[in-house]
Amino acid sequence: MTILFSIIYSAALTYLVWKAFKVMSTGWGISGTEKKHFDKSNSKQKKYTIHPELLDKAGNITDEELLTVRFSNNNDSSLEEKGSTTE
Repeated sequence: MTILFSIIYSAALTYLVWKAFKVMSTGWGISGTEKKHFDKSNSKQKKYTIHPELLDKAGNITDEELLTVRFSNNNDSSLEEKGSTTE
């Protein structure tokens, strides 16, 4: 029983290591010129992430007022100045 477990464990470990190197090899396969071109194209394009919450049903950015929340330390002096307490 112990020998069977050792064989199955070794086979599974070998398979997973082989798959990991196979996946990593796709990243190693990029040549220097392709990598330079990839880096250049990303620096020229300025892509912004627009969160879906900011879009209306038609896909346009909404003009409505947004609720914002500011998180700060519990030792924030601005709360003490305003006379509010954090409970």
